[in-house]
Amino acid sequence: MNKRYLVALDQGTTSSRAVIFTTEGRMVGSAAQEFKQHYPNPGWVEHDPGDILSTQIESLRAAVRSAGIDPSEIAAIGITNQRETTLLWERDTGKWLYNAIVWQCRRTAPIIEKLVADGYGDMIREKTGLVPDAYFAGSKIKWLLDELNLRERAKKGEICFGTVDSFLAWHLVEGHPHVTDATNAGRTMLFNLHTQEWDDELLSILDIPREMLPEVVDTAHVVGMLREDLLGERIPVAALVGDQHAALFGQACFHQGDVKNTYGTGCFMLMNAGQEFRLSKCGLLTTMAWRLNGVPTYAFEGSVFMGGATIQWLRDEMHMISTAAESEPVAASVPDTGGVYLVPAFTGLGAPYWNMYTRGTLVGMTRGTGRAHIVRAALESIAYQSRDLFSAMAQDCGKESPALRVDGGASANKLLMQFQADLLGVPVQRPAVLETTALGAALLAGLAVGIFKDLQETAQGWHVADSFTPLMPKEKRDELLTGWHRAVDGALHWAETNK
Repeated sequence: MNKRYLVALDQGTTSSRAVIFTTEGRMVGSAAQEFKQHYPNPGWVEHDPGDILSTQIESLRAAVRSAGIDPSEIAAIGITNQRETTLLWERDTGKWLYNAIVWQCRRTAPIIEKLVADGYGDMIREKTGLVPDAYFAGSKIKWLLDELNLRERAKKGEICFGTVDSFLAWHLVEGHPHVTDATNAGRTMLFNLHTQEWDDELLSILDIPREMLPEVVDTAHVVGMLREDLLGERIPVAALVGDQHAALFGQACFHQGDVKNTYGTGCFMLMNAGQEFRLSKCGLLTTMAWRLNGVPTYAFEGSVFMGGATIQWLRDEMHMISTAAESEPVAASVPDTGGVYLVPAFTGLGAPYWNMYTRGTLVGMTRGTGRAHIVRAALESIAYQSRDLFSAMAQDCGKESPALRVDGGASANKLLMQFQADLLGVPVQRPAVLETTALGAALLAGLAVGIFKDLQETAQGWHVADSFTPLMPKEKRDELLTGWHRAVDGALHWAETNK
């Protein structure tokens, strides 16, 4: 039979999914399984590794059934994953030694505080492109080694560390390869982006034995064959890639300066920064975009903490709307916010401000301010924050991207997307396939097995479904942005006086 299909295993924070595409990039089937979140202490977040594995296997089987295809028609499988989440297991048995410590978990903040206090912050950033934070995997590994007293076993090579991609590859692929790709390695705070290798100095300051780390491979790379008992076929597992990097690839952001924004609970914006490593001057992270044929491509990354979560706040805490979808018609019932700005800094502000003490503020209200104005201000706040990231990336890159490519749940909101285009002054492009994370993993797998000969061919599966053209006069845009930055300054001033 012809190898007509590519499969993505999309292992996320709340669910495991599998998505099946034709080699032309058309989605033909999918399935998902949610799993339980564990919160053993305040600020701690864990997953049961058995839940990750079992839900991913069941999703794969269910997706194949839903698509009605024969497994022998699958050319390759790509794995994309929640980044930074950390697992340890025994090399001989595969038995996991603790729950997965999830990327959201803050238990290792004291380890990070000590690293910074000891003067390692600049060195970490220069080598890894990252700001020292409990978010990344390195401090989680140290915590597990200390807590479980496993360091001597790790030095003997008896213990495997992996992010979720590595864990799934070990358990799903024949021969148990202990591998990860460069995008996931780059989120550990242990991987030197210059040398493209695990860094001995970083390992030393966290006291992490090199023997427990996976081999770092290219993002598009055949790591082995899927276990035959899973689908009845041996299928190449041919890509490992972090979720945001997969979305960048799935959006065909193959040229330096190309930008995508994923509108989820938060917003993740990544820009292709080319093949030369550069640190951001505007508070962004430098990270891997992908590594192909041994050649790294880098990205600038910035996050909006409160994207869709701002709309959830309107619904759940303020009871101004009953569903997230209701935000669009309510906001559209007024022509503008009437001068109202919401700065949704409920958990501080990220790039380019980086102030964890900032708190949410609502300014500019008059006696005529009503529910619709506040709902619209909340929607617009997502676009303002994204515009700040877009501008920071333009400064770092030295040029502004000609368009913003968008995906994620809130990208379905036409009012938000039009306002985003108006604020940016460039078109906002929404693709035909919104499953860009899964598509990116599938296309990378296809590239590894020769379905596509180069990036140009993989890009043929990407098409614009909707384009939002800027309609707002520059004078009006400048006026609104001035008001937004005054509102942000007020929130930052509030932070200064309330530390």
